[in-house]
Amino acid sequence: MMKLYHCAPQPQEFKPHIFIVAEEAYRNIRDQLEPLNQSLVVSGESGAGKTWTSRCLMKYYATVAASSSGLKSQNTVERIERRVLDSNPIMEAFGNACTLRNNNSSRFGKYIQLQLNSGQLLVGASVQTYLLEKTRVSCQPADERNFHIFYQMMKGATEGQRREWEMPLHQSFDWLPNSEKQIEEDDFDETVEAMLHMGIKAETQRYILRILAGILHLGNVTFSSSGEEHQLCQLPEEAEESMQTAAKLLSVPAQEFQTCLRVRTLKAGKQSLLKPCSQTECRVRRDCLAKTIYAQLFEWLVSFINSSICADKSTWSSFIGVLDVYGFESFHVNKLEQLCINYANEKLQQHFVAHYLRAQQDEYVSEGLQWSFVKFQDNQSCLDLLEGSPVGVFSLLNEESRLNRASDANMLRVRLEKELSDNPNISWDKFSRAPHFTVAHYAGRVSYQIEGMVEKNKDPVPVELISLLQKSDNPLLCQIFADRETENPTTRGLAKVTVVSKFKNSLENLMSILLNTTPHYTRCIKPNPDCKPLTFKKEEVILQLEACGIVQTIQISAAGFPIRIPFKSFVRRYGLILKHLKKSGGSSDDLHVDNDKPPQQEVEQLLSMVLNQRSCDERCTLVHCGRTKVFLTQAMLDVLEDHRRNILSRCAFSIQCCWLRYQRRRRRARRQSATLIQAAVRSWLVRKQVQRWNRAAAVIQSRWKSWKTLLKSLAEAELDGDSDLVENDARLVNPAVRERGSVQLPSIQEPVTVRGWPMGLALASAPSITVSLTATGFQKLISVVTSLNLPSRRGEYKVETNQYKQGLASIRAQPKGSVKLHYQRSPLLYANTQPDLKSDVTGFNEILLEQTL
Repeated sequence: MMKLYHCAPQPQEFKPHIFIVAEEAYRNIRDQLEPLNQSLVVSGESGAGKTWTSRCLMKYYATVAASSSGLKSQNTVERIERRVLDSNPIMEAFGNACTLRNNNSSRFGKYIQLQLNSGQLLVGASVQTYLLEKTRVSCQPADERNFHIFYQMMKGATEGQRREWEMPLHQSFDWLPNSEKQIEEDDFDETVEAMLHMGIKAETQRYILRILAGILHLGNVTFSSSGEEHQLCQLPEEAEESMQTAAKLLSVPAQEFQTCLRVRTLKAGKQSLLKPCSQTECRVRRDCLAKTIYAQLFEWLVSFINSSICADKSTWSSFIGVLDVYGFESFHVNKLEQLCINYANEKLQQHFVAHYLRAQQDEYVSEGLQWSFVKFQDNQSCLDLLEGSPVGVFSLLNEESRLNRASDANMLRVRLEKELSDNPNISWDKFSRAPHFTVAHYAGRVSYQIEGMVEKNKDPVPVELISLLQKSDNPLLCQIFADRETENPTTRGLAKVTVVSKFKNSLENLMSILLNTTPHYTRCIKPNPDCKPLTFKKEEVILQLEACGIVQTIQISAAGFPIRIPFKSFVRRYGLILKHLKKSGGSSDDLHVDNDKPPQQEVEQLLSMVLNQRSCDERCTLVHCGRTKVFLTQAMLDVLEDHRRNILSRCAFSIQCCWLRYQRRRRRARRQSATLIQAAVRSWLVRKQVQRWNRAAAVIQSRWKSWKTLLKSLAEAELDGDSDLVENDARLVNPAVRERGSVQLPSIQEPVTVRGWPMGLALASAPSITVSLTATGFQKLISVVTSLNLPSRRGEYKVETNQYKQGLASIRAQPKGSVKLHYQRSPLLYANTQPDLKSDVTGFNEILLEQTL
């Protein structure tokens, strides 16, 4: 759903959704529309859905403003997104509670600032809070509950945690009413997991939970009056045990802890006097201690969240603020908290009226538009009643709070009636016994109880309690009170800072932020007072719409021009439409930008060219040129945006075509270059290979020739010294035998007859001479010499085969070892023929021949 609204050209064309408002603010930043920073104000009654709407807005921006490129950037954005979203369950657990009108009512206001860089990516966030209702810690209205975190601890703690906190499963606490009620927000594991993701370590979480458990045990401490003013209040047995447990969990000395709650210190000049507190004073000091601890812990959590998610100022250029404040409240009994809450809603309503209703109509008149004013409800008189200077409800309340005397509700009522009786927005019920005053707010009349209002406005914190907490052994408790200055009880007059004054100052800072940003209002309407789904009560819905000014807003927007753009900004954004129309119309004489031409003339020329086919009456209903701004309807803005989008699309298409043509030509040139390089490399490699082969062949030929020469020289050397052979009894040799099977000895003129076998075999030498054989023809092919008939003198020489005696002898030299020739069985017919009938030599087939080189 988020991607659907984010990627849509016109999100307004879809069904109404909170994402439309979020996307509009995001596109304003993307398009650099002034003022650049945006604020989304979520308002409405208590229980109308403000907190849930703010949660949806934060989830939307954390999704659409995430980076999709770069692993480091993606991890950073995911971490920020996760921490921003995890801040919600933490702050809701510590700042929200179940009330009569809402199960998850915000008991504080918050302004979340989502920080974006120049690329509109989420880089950080910050949180500002306003007026935590800390009185709820010690005082819960009827049928309402305390803050969520206490119930989460009771229902989700482990056995080990319960033992540490001394909090059995079914133990009851005075400050935890309606604990049996089950709501969706009682999820302890979600809060713990969110704190871990936020960077709060397990040990720090342990300190936080111990402090909260100590507050719960402190609520079970009761006091009984001693009967005498100068004696200390007594503690019942169960209260004594709760006191010891609270002191243990808060890591403070138990005895000093009891003393601080039951004895107060009075200053008399330079001396300090100790005075026992009454039973009521003891309860007030106990409640004050619990509220102070919880408020300081909440402020520390907000500071920790800001330090965890806030980005450096140099890394972000714009922000989107989401304001979620408490809704307008009206209970049976309304106190100072409701007065401040409704005052904040009055300020926001006044901002809405000033920005969207009054200022819009005033601007029409100043810009020269023919305009008839629409009546609307203005709440300025109510604000004058509350914050008026020099006399107002808040100023009178602060005066009473700064006086060093006991507060008197009746006296304050008399002063209010005397000073403010002329204001029609305040009234009194003279028949009511309880002092009160009634204020007519924009959303209805609310009666406020004066009793206890002055004491709450003072918000006194005893000095001895702060000093005790600063000496705590709990590191976190000691840290959150380390920088808190103890209030001097002798401080008087204007030096005292009250709750109302602090809240008013913080609210003024918030309003200044809203005035410097582009506001987007989201009104949450409560369909029925029972929080039931799909149930709409027409009367209540219409009252809310009328009270918050929605009806008047619709009337003004329908009758006027909701979009107003200064001339320069208009020309800067839509000037390209004028250039394109002139170019397409063939008017090339004025294509350049004339800086000396007034912007108003350019605007009128642009609008006339865009609306040249529309009638004059239709033009007046779509657009109007004022003195400094252009007033547009949404329909006219859509027409301009469509023109601009089409022109940018055509320009982008032309750029893409040029770029693709350049890329194609570049690829073709690279392909041709690569082909030439590959061909050159292949030819070079072939030439190198052929040259390598030629060199190798030359080396082989050279070595082969050298080897043949060496063999020939060795053979000639072996035949030296055969001069004693004679040619007596030489037989005549057949010419054929002479040609094919003869041996020429150096010392014998006639060739020697050789009996050749078909197989190649070199037989031995004589005992005293070595015979060198040279075979030709068939004998060369098979290289076989089997026997010799040599002419000899007196039979002194005898040729014998020695394969059975000495092995095969070399024809070149005496063998150093056995030389064996191997061959398969000969297929020739005479392979078994013996060389001599008288010799003992068998045929070749009986000899195992192995050749070893």
